[in-house]
Amino acid sequence: MNWRGIWAVARKDTTVIVRTKAVMLPLIIVPIILQIVMPTAFGILATFLPMGDPDAQEVLQLLDNMPPTIREEVAGMDQRQVFLYLMVVYLFAPLYLVVPLMVSSVVAADSFAGEKERKTLEALLHSPMTGRELLIGKILSALIPAVLVSVFSFILYALVLNIVGWPLMGRIFFPNPMWLLLVFWVAPAVSLLGLGITVIVSTRVNTFQEAYQLGGLVVLPVVALMISQVSGVIYLSPIFVFVLGLIVWLLDAGMIWAGMRFFRRENLLAQL
Repeated sequence: MNWRGIWAVARKDTTVIVRTKAVMLPLIIVPIILQIVMPTAFGILATFLPMGDPDAQEVLQLLDNMPPTIREEVAGMDQRQVFLYLMVVYLFAPLYLVVPLMVSSVVAADSFAGEKERKTLEALLHSPMTGRELLIGKILSALIPAVLVSVFSFILYALVLNIVGWPLMGRIFFPNPMWLLLVFWVAPAVSLLGLGITVIVSTRVNTFQEAYQLGGLVVLPVVALMISQVSGVIYLSPIFVFVLGLIVWLLDAGMIWAGMRFFRRENLLAQL
């Protein structure tokens, strides 16, 4: 395995990403909205929201159907504290997975489809690297930024949330074990799944926009996860999050195996 060549491909793609506004803007704007704007809004809302408000009562009613472990976490909290805790720790949790998915999908969409648009793919395909090495380089060029951005977003979210929630909670209340599993176990797996699908899509289309739009469909399971939690079908406990991550990692293994088996540079050359 030519790891020197693999890292060269990953570094080249990273350099191109930093210089491409169409790629960088979503990587900056989405985390700002999800990790700064939304938790700040939730903190202000919880501080000043009358507990007789129908929306607040609807969220609090979810507590009756939650597992005993979650009810134990909020034992002793008043209604405003419970409202804030449930919103930002549990109901908001699936949205966090949008960050690694979005980053990996945007970067991966620029991999082969972007190379086609910039007319640089042919030179890359004629390099002495094998198809497997090219694919690994492309995967790493998207996976590393996705993991770094997701960890940074988590740290940012934790800081903002504890600062905004301090007047109401009076203590550091975030993160909990479920979130640590979500960040360091599930998020990397989700990143790998999203970028793998998008890389495969980008080998079939000719433009970055096409690859990004089609690859963006991978966010639908995250939306389904959030709807399921809001409707009370499931709740993100540490055990559930661990099993979820295990399932995604198994899907990743199958996807990588299929990608390594069926990736052919001659098929890409035929599309040029």
